[in-house]
Amino acid sequence: MALISWTDSLSVKVAVLDLQHQRLISVINELHDAMRQGKGKDVLEKTLSALSSYTVIHFKTEERYFDQFGYPDAAGHKRIHDLFVQKISDFKEAFEKGRLGVSIEVMNFLRDWLKNHIMETDKRYSAFFNERGLK
Repeated sequence: MALISWTDSLSVKVAVLDLQHQRLISVINELHDAMRQGKGKDVLEKTLSALSSYTVIHFKTEERYFDQFGYPDAAGHKRIHDLFVQKISDFKEAFEKGRLGVSIEVMNFLRDWLKNHIMETDKRYSAFFNERGLK
């Protein structure tokens, strides 16, 4: 059973970014399902790898749009992206060192990221991009 289902309330009203956010939700749900089956540690390496790939593609896309359209909060938003990348790197290091509880930390972090970043920070650029023809 999915922890998070895509709804229109999650949409930032930019199709390519919505598709990328849906991919992140899929990664979160895969980890959640594995944890419910007691296999969180078994899929954590795959999850962290998927998150690393996701950040490269998604953040590059968002930041390209920031530059292209002159998004006024680009610098602040990019700093938040950098913090996410660092956090994923920290999780990878903890996992490689065999630290217990990393899958729960990753799950909590991703759930909070979805709630605080996508639902709040990313939503701020929706109207800005839409007004400039990006949909």
